[in-house]
Amino acid sequence: MSPETTGTVDFKVGSKVYKTWIPVVFYDQLGNGQSTHLNDPPKDFWTPELFMDELDNLLDKLGIPDRFDLLGQSWGGMLAGQYAATRAPKGLRRLIILNAPASMELYQEGVDSLLDKFRPEFVAMLKKHEQEGTTTSKEYQEGTMTFMKKHVCTLDRWPADVVTSFKAYMENPTVYNTMQGSSEFRVTGSLKTWSIVDILHKIAYPTLYISSPQDEVQEVAVMPWLSRVPKIEWAKLVNSSHLGMYEEKDRYLRILKGFLDSS
Repeated sequence: MSPETTGTVDFKVGSKVYKTWIPVVFYDQLGNGQSTHLNDPPKDFWTPELFMDELDNLLDKLGIPDRFDLLGQSWGGMLAGQYAATRAPKGLRRLIILNAPASMELYQEGVDSLLDKFRPEFVAMLKKHEQEGTTTSKEYQEGTMTFMKKHVCTLDRWPADVVTSFKAYMENPTVYNTMQGSSEFRVTGSLKTWSIVDILHKIAYPTLYISSPQDEVQEVAVMPWLSRVPKIEWAKLVNSSHLGMYEEKDRYLRILKGFLDSS
């Protein structure tokens, strides 16, 4: 684990500066960033259960298992939802989920619907490379970026930490390739059949879900959260895609602060 903590967090919305005294912890998961990288374990080593164990280890190490909030975005949101539903941690106070599907099959359905809006020859090119196993080719990678600029991050210039994150992934894509697959378009990894739809009702915590219309995680993959989690609020970042916390930072922070203040 490679956690980073801050005692306070200041953020500016318009001309107003907010201060929160809630410590914030960001950490690199096993196999990612500055945490330990393991290139040779069997594919079944990388499981949600492993990463939930790692989260428990981090909470214990920091001495906060009895009182904490949990925020997860994308894969982090999937993991946070499964963690809350299956382990029912006693110290969890509030759950925040951003841009995370409730099912990878529903995620794939949503991505397919987005691809249908691209030129047929573009989609045919992607499928050709996927069928031939040439997804590392320049053409396919450029196609991936075309999709991501529309449905992952729409900013003309990506924030430095987003660029750093993608660079770290490209340096060692072991975990991503094993669990997701070769790209955002086609889920072929171990998470292909992942779903928590049937256990979402077990999430008993006040929950905030934030989504965006142009997100690669489409509403079909979002709705199970909203219909099955008992105490859930839904907020939309309507001018964003998958990384709304960057694309609409001010509104995102207002939504987040409002939830934390009221729940």
